[in-house]
Amino acid sequence: MPHAHPHDHTHHHHGHAHSHGPATPHPAQAAPWSILRMTVVTRLAAAFAVSAALWAVVLLAMR
Repeated sequence: MPHAHPHDHTHHHHGHAHSHGPATPHPAQAAPWSILRMTVVTRLAAAFAVSAALWAVVLLAMR
């Protein structure tokens, strides 16, 4: 069914101004946390917590 009004198929970018060229990468941003800055004990505790959560999902799925 044909349209009665014309459509503009061009791309418009509203409110998104870049101040660098396309070849320049974005500047680095500070991460709120990093696994690389965790102590070994904290990393092991986090790994154990994730593992326990995944096992809980598996056990609930098998139920």
